[in-house]
Amino acid sequence: MAMVILTLNCGSSSAKYQVYDWDEKAVLATGVVERIGQDGSGITHKVGSNKTEILSPCPTHKEAIELVLKTITDPKIGVIKDMSVVKAVGHRVLHGGDKFTKSVIITPEVLDTFRSVQDLGPLHNPANIMGIEAAQKVMPGVPQCAIIDTAWHQTMPESSFMYAIPREWYTKYAARRYGFHGTSFLYTAKRAAVLLHKKPSETNLIICHLGNGSSVCAVKNGKCYDTSMGITPLEGLVMGTRSGDLDPALPFYIMRKTGMSAADMDKALNKKCGLLGITGKYSDRRDIEVATAEGDKLAELSIDMEAGRLRKYIGAYMAEIGPVDAIVFTAGVGERSPSSAALCLKGLEFMAVKD
Repeated sequence: MAMVILTLNCGSSSAKYQVYDWDEKAVLATGVVERIGQDGSGITHKVGSNKTEILSPCPTHKEAIELVLKTITDPKIGVIKDMSVVKAVGHRVLHGGDKFTKSVIITPEVLDTFRSVQDLGPLHNPANIMGIEAAQKVMPGVPQCAIIDTAWHQTMPESSFMYAIPREWYTKYAARRYGFHGTSFLYTAKRAAVLLHKKPSETNLIICHLGNGSSVCAVKNGKCYDTSMGITPLEGLVMGTRSGDLDPALPFYIMRKTGMSAADMDKALNKKCGLLGITGKYSDRRDIEVATAEGDKLAELSIDMEAGRLRKYIGAYMAEIGPVDAIVFTAGVGERSPSSAALCLKGLEFMAVKD
């Protein structure tokens, strides 16, 4: 019997998947559920060159996972008869706190740890946990593994991962920069070295992971040296619904003015800011590009602010790690929107940056 592996990557507004035949070393199917929690949600399912798109309401990640499992076992477009042929499941997990530095087999104790730190990843860890629980329910007894995004960033020096805060906040509460998108950065760093015909240990890169959640990573001699996200994925770049960097006093100012609670402010910074906050309407770049073309000035402003923030990080990281071999763009926006990448690099020609 073939050994089939299912991988699930539940992001803040999407759920990506891949069905892999380990014996044949072949990808049977890939796909993604997009716009989770938004109008127009649905699945894009690919088998070879055949693509099927199905609209289906997905108010939460639970419905998204159910849609994935239904699709891959569908008699017409699916690739497996039923879920019994799946012998292992891999899950991308955003945050492991300071408990994990590598991938782990998921046990009840491991899952409890993910729950205990989900307030550090409020948009992702609940979705990751939901994906794990859904898979465990459908496939009881099947080994499930967590690949943790924070593991890649464990090579950061203390000068990069520490905050300028009282030391006991770190020693007692593990308050430090963890970084995210580690699985993406790990693969991209290795692949970029191959394309550059260099050893990873001799390669310096700036990798820009641009999606609904975005971050940038400085790779020095093949290892993570610095990254834009912090103790949570809120720090750093302007993102779909996250503010990124701002004056720490600003939330307190708004809380005093409005009476917002800490929980209200946490939700606002994660789900009502970023591109959505700037435009008042859109968090998806495709919608923003259409609105910009139609003359929407706030949509245009959001694009400029997003690119400007990333440009600042690129310049800062070039100063940190020295000569850079390449600036790499990845993830949904990074891969599919060359115009976004070009805008982010605009004006950096004096630093020897070129397409």
